Amino acid sequence: MVKHVILWKLKDMPADETAAAIVGIKENLEGLAGKIPGLLEIKVYTDKLPSSNADLMLDSTFESAEALKGYAVHPAHVAVADTYVRPYTASRSCLDFNI
Repeated sequence: MVKHVILWKLKDMPADETAAAIVGIKENLEGLAGKIPGLLEIKVYTDKLPSSNADLMLDSTFESAEALKGYAVHPAHVAVADTYVRPYTASRSCLDFNI
C-alpha cells in the first residue's frame, strides 16, 4: 500500500473566502471516496493548531503506486483539483511512501 500526504498553504484571502475554500476542498476531495480505483482511504484535516505552517492536510491511502498514478490523472480527481484546490493554494508539499 502507498500513502499520499499533501500539505497546502492557502493564498491570502478574506476570512470568509478562506473558510469557503477549506470547506470546498475538504468536501470535494473526501467525496472522491469510492469513485477512483485503488483509492482505499481519503481524509482532509483542517483543524490546525497555531504552531502549524500549513493550512490543510490530505491523508490518502492507495492499493499501490500504480493506483496513485491513476488517481493523479483520473478525471474526477483532476476536476476537483482544478476547481476546488489549485485556485486557492499558494504552495503544496507532497510525501508519497510505502506502508
